Amino acid sequence: MLHGIITTSRPVSWVNTAYPFAAAYLLAGGSVDWKFVVGTVFFLFPYNLVMYGVNDVFDYESDLRNPRKGGIEGALLARRSHRMILLASAVTAVPFLVVLALAGSGISTAVLAGSVAALLAYSVPVLRFKERAGLDSVTSAVHFVSPAIFGWVLAGAPVHRTQWLVFTAFLLWGMASHALGAIQDILPDREASLGSIAVAFGARRTIYLVAGVYLLAGLLVLFGVRGIGSLAGLLAIAYILNVLPHLGVQDSTSGTVNRAWKRFLWINYLCGFLLTMLLIYAAVFTR
Repeated sequence: MLHGIITTSRPVSWVNTAYPFAAAYLLAGGSVDWKFVVGTVFFLFPYNLVMYGVNDVFDYESDLRNPRKGGIEGALLARRSHRMILLASAVTAVPFLVVLALAGSGISTAVLAGSVAALLAYSVPVLRFKERAGLDSVTSAVHFVSPAIFGWVLAGAPVHRTQWLVFTAFLLWGMASHALGAIQDILPDREASLGSIAVAFGARRTIYLVAGVYLLAGLLVLFGVRGIGSLAGLLAIAYILNVLPHLGVQDSTSGTVNRAWKRFLWINYLCGFLLTMLLIYAAVFTR
């Protein structure tokens, strides 16, 4: 049971939500205090269990048709495990949510509530934002940018022009990344009658959209942010290079984009390391 819970939370992706919260909290003037620890732990595991666990439960039928499910890219648990996954998601997340809500302000609590609402709206029946082309990518991007916004406002810092630019660029990165992942699932999603931005636009147009949005995100940081922090915009080059070999993809060959998706998972670690070095340099040498 524990193995199933851990697997469905996608450990390889934990850092993608914990890091934005932790980095934003510290950059906003927070310290390594109890709120930092509680928030980082929440966005490391419980948050991801809710995000991916709820999705795995309600996407079970389509995941059965998806050859890439059942490993690092998504759990494929037996139907009898679904209630356990939903219960574990609630039990692990609710205590953290209560503590973080009490620890913050009205604004930070609203951001936190919106973040969790986006997790549920993406997958739960009736809402199913993941089946609404365009809205699926936006909602998925919110899953990753909202921890950063929450970290910033939890530390009590105001959101000025620079922060809005960075959060917007991060949102665009998330939208492009979601759309990239959706391309590889066009055939199983279409077979299961599931809509997505890639199903609606087709593989070729979606892959060009992905490259263009990555480029826009990078330019927004490179030319919109002052100082050495603007160099973070250059990290978009790695993501653009990752999709270039697939610009000729067709719907019939959309599964080959899985190679780009696997590279993307490790590019995140490389770019995260480089971003961390840049932030440390800026903090130490530019004051």
